[in-house]
Amino acid sequence: MSRVGKYPVSVPSGVTVQINGTEFSAKGKNGESKLSLSDQVETSVEGNLIWVKPKSTTKFSRMMWGTTRALINNVVKGVNDGFTVNLEINGVGYRAAVEGKDLKLQLGYSHDVIYPIPEGITIKCEKPTAISISGRDKQIVGQIAAEIRAYRGPEPYKGKGIKYETETILRKEGKKK
Repeated sequence: MSRVGKYPVSVPSGVTVQINGTEFSAKGKNGESKLSLSDQVETSVEGNLIWVKPKSTTKFSRMMWGTTRALINNVVKGVNDGFTVNLEINGVGYRAAVEGKDLKLQLGYSHDVIYPIPEGITIKCEKPTAISISGRDKQIVGQIAAEIRAYRGPEPYKGKGIKYETETILRKEGKKK
C-alpha cells in the first residue's frame, strides 16, 4: 500500500480543479497548470479533496499511485502558493544582479555569465550575494536553480561558489607545511 497515495490532496479555497479524462488542470492566483495523468490510476474529486486510487494491483500501477498523488499535490500547491528556491553566492568579487530579462552573474571568470530568465519564473536579487528563484512549477524552479548552481558549484577548501541556502558544504583541510 502506498504511504503517499492513500492520503487525499486537499484543495485550498481560491483554487479550482478539473479532471477531463487523463488531463488534470488547476487554476489559482498564480495562474493555471496542467498535468497529464497516468492511465494506471483513477482520480476523483469529492468536495475539496482529490482522491487517487490504482486501477489494478500490478507493481507499476502501485508505483504510479503515489507518484500521481505527489504530482497533483505539487500542481495544486504551485498555483496557490508557488515554490521558491534560494541560492547563496560566496567568494570575493562574486555577485549577481537581475538586468531586464537576464540574470547577470560575476563568478570569477574573465567574462560575465548571462542567464536568460524563462517565462513564468521570477528571479530576485535582494543582495548581490543572494538569488531567489520562484514560480508555480516545482520541477522548472528546481531545474533553473540547479543550472545556475552548476556555473560555479561550491568548492570544499574555501567554500567559494553558488550553493543552496540549506546546503552544508563539507570543508576540507588545506595543505600543511
